[in-house]
Amino acid sequence: MAGVRIERLVTSGVFTLDDGTWNVDNNVWIVGDDHDAVVIDAAHDADAIAEAVGDRRLIAIVCTHAHNDHVNAAPALAAATGAPILLHLDDRVLWKHTHPERDPDGYLSDNQRIKVAGTQLRVLHTPGHTTGAISLHLPEFGTVFTGDTLFAGGPGATGRSYSHFPTIIRSIRDRLLVLPPTTLVRTGHGSDTTIGDEARHLTERITRGC
Repeated sequence: MAGVRIERLVTSGVFTLDDGTWNVDNNVWIVGDDHDAVVIDAAHDADAIAEAVGDRRLIAIVCTHAHNDHVNAAPALAAATGAPILLHLDDRVLWKHTHPERDPDGYLSDNQRIKVAGTQLRVLHTPGHTTGAISLHLPEFGTVFTGDTLFAGGPGATGRSYSHFPTIIRSIRDRLLVLPPTTLVRTGHGSDTTIGDEARHLTERITRGC
């Protein structure tokens, strides 16, 4: 694991779903060393992501879920680098909303390991924001990448197509809050938080129902 690092790139663009449109900033995460890397959520700008990866071998483009703001640059990045696009099987229908002519290259399953630079990202199926939403746990670094499942301040949005509030609460309670309280939560949008901080807010969010 010597030399392994986690990099954040913020890209900007448009998110569309259910006839709504929002301007958003996305966190694109790069995990790797000087030789190999994995990209988590290829959002908006394939050229900027490829530049951040540099001359490293891109092992995979991992999608935490298939909302267009998290996958819209994935095919172009895959074409530029030869890396496969990986997505949870349960989000394949949602993926087609953005890329009807291009399938992912592989489908992820719960507890699958993605190897990079001498370490492993463990896939946690955390549905609720979408049916195929995943998080990626990197235990050696005390880190979990949660996409839009968990943010600083609580769960990701529900109330849209393919989302379900009770399901996201179960995912957070049963798959994420069981991680050590000091685990750093690296999110799909906005600032980092910790599992311990978010555990204190969960009851309040359940009561509010959003």
